[in-house]
Amino acid sequence: MSWAVDRELGSAFMLRIMLWLALRLGRRVCTALLYPITLYFYLRSPGTRAASRDYLGRALGRRARKADVLRHIFTFACVILDRVFFLTGSSQDYRVEVEGLAELDAILDSGRGCILLGSHMGSFDVLRAFGRGAPVKVKPVMFRRKQGPLTALLEALDPEMAASIIEIGRTDAMLRVQESVAAGEMVGFLADRDPDGGRTMPVDFLGEAAEFACGPLIIASVIEAPVMLFFGVRTGPRRYTVRFEPFAERIVLRRRERQADLRHWIERYAASLERRCRETPYNWFNFYLFWNPAGSAGTVDD
Repeated sequence: MSWAVDRELGSAFMLRIMLWLALRLGRRVCTALLYPITLYFYLRSPGTRAASRDYLGRALGRRARKADVLRHIFTFACVILDRVFFLTGSSQDYRVEVEGLAELDAILDSGRGCILLGSHMGSFDVLRAFGRGAPVKVKPVMFRRKQGPLTALLEALDPEMAASIIEIGRTDAMLRVQESVAAGEMVGFLADRDPDGGRTMPVDFLGEAAEFACGPLIIASVIEAPVMLFFGVRTGPRRYTVRFEPFAERIVLRRRERQADLRHWIERYAASLERRCRETPYNWFNFYLFWNPAGSAGTVDD
């Protein structure tokens, strides 16, 4: 079984457990149950342990201990639980602090939309909770064919979100992105992973070259959309910090310097993500060997 499929099964299984427990037992009981669930995944998946230890050693600047890996998986489990409440509209008691909203509003108030470059840092779903009921929505770009049972479950939790997804691989995907931005909407990409085996470029990240997707930046350049970075970091029980960071008024890829320009923008994205990983190391959830994906096999990832 490939690492992509293995990760999907693990994530969907955990989310199904969280959903069943959350809807029947409530948040407090579920949070207590996250400890044995964390231990279960720690013991069940040596690939997850190895990937977490590799990443944390880089982000922490020291050898990662068993307690660090357990904390990493536990934080992921907490985000999965929070995700259930975000997607079911039951997040009223969450405290969400927002930074950089003025810069985002300046773009949206002009009538333009933008590209949001997110990552597997914290939770992208907190943006749905933060923006619920707002006139401007976020349309996520996803590769549904490789999401499998996880996507089906998420769509059942939030049909409105499901209807807004722009699916990678469809012939009209680029057109939908362009139309959404032209209509003043935000289109979100998780740009720290390429889901469909598309074009990537190696750049320095936490001390070693890692592959980052080219697609989101190429799309932004084609449709001439402004780009903002987004991070939704879990800072404690029912607490998140949402950060919007200006990235580019426009991504320009010159014909003769296309590769160099593309590398410049990907390096900037990777550098911003690296800063956040060092600030909040337990919030980044790529549970596979990110610096050697061909030989990895994680199981708790989304």
